[in-house]
Amino acid sequence: MPLENHIETFAPYLRTEFLLMQIPIVRFNRQASDFSKALKERVDAYFQETGKSRQGDWRMYAKTAVMLALFFGPWAMITFGVTGGGWMFWVTEIVMGFGLAGIGLNVMHDANHGAFSSNKRINGIIGKVLDLVGGSSAMWKIQHNVLHHSFTNIDGLDEDIDTPGILRFSPDRPLRKVHKLQFIYAWFFYGVMTLFWMTAKDWLALARYKKKGLIKGTGSTMPQLVGEMIIGKVVYFSYILLLPALFSGLSFWMILLGWVVMHAVTGVILASIFQPAHVLEDLQFSQAETGAKMEDDSLSHQLKSTANFGTGSGVFTWMCGGLNHQIEHHLFPNVCHIHFRDLAPIVRKTAEEFGLPYRSSMTFAGALALHTRMLWRLGRQKQWA
Repeated sequence: MPLENHIETFAPYLRTEFLLMQIPIVRFNRQASDFSKALKERVDAYFQETGKSRQGDWRMYAKTAVMLALFFGPWAMITFGVTGGGWMFWVTEIVMGFGLAGIGLNVMHDANHGAFSSNKRINGIIGKVLDLVGGSSAMWKIQHNVLHHSFTNIDGLDEDIDTPGILRFSPDRPLRKVHKLQFIYAWFFYGVMTLFWMTAKDWLALARYKKKGLIKGTGSTMPQLVGEMIIGKVVYFSYILLLPALFSGLSFWMILLGWVVMHAVTGVILASIFQPAHVLEDLQFSQAETGAKMEDDSLSHQLKSTANFGTGSGVFTWMCGGLNHQIEHHLFPNVCHIHFRDLAPIVRKTAEEFGLPYRSSMTFAGALALHTRMLWRLGRQKQWA
């Protein structure tokens, strides 16, 4: 599959020709492998035979209502003084943290991939829920849909492994003495991840993507994006901090501390779902070099750089929006997560048939342990075979 088509698959809103001129693109094998052809045919056959839509159904609307209620219900209790300032306040903030993570994992994620609904307008509206809870859907689409999905675990392109110097998520990044302890302190940074996201990350991303030439590809101008982000942040901080401070009867500092606790819960949950899917010892990492050509085609690369975990539990799969099925998600990002458990046997069988890895035997606890071990190893070794 040509890289141009590959990027368009993951990010139809992006003007591909503009992207290709502005960032150091590596090219996957242009000839689709027999594995990719067979897998696509079998997945297409599954949807044709079952008559199911690749997008979501009523279950996505029900789940959206649940996740929004988990976030805004506790918020209303705090804002209008139901919780008071005792233990109930802190429990409520923790529940809000779970609700915010649930919105990220179950609601806006599918919508911004175009997988929530077959109606593009509905996807656009639901995707904006991210802006409502403090983020920027426009910046997220560039980082996640385009850079992470198109170039998974490729250092220099995948920003999920392009971390500040104090963290090392790829063997291709420089090794520093401080990294010896990252298997411990990384969890603190995971805890402040969404806090940083809501305050500074989106603005830094906007400046970075402008410099890289990625803004025009979104179909929006810089003034439009700046205006949207200002409005979104003002609305968010007004209802999340100002209104509770005015009506709850609690001090502003307690409201602020509760907000930090909420984000700590959300950050750890999100990192615990996303990090074990890609930052593990036996997954493939590569470096971005302008004009470099990958031996694998795009789908084969996804299998080698992605892992599943905890797939035996339907409850866990429901709670994390099917993102414990990261392999299926990375192979078919425009398919709603409600289908991943049914697609998994097809993907596994096809991968085994063509001699490709399908890492899916880990429990959730096992995946976290292996991710921690990877952090430990990345803090001590420059490279490995």
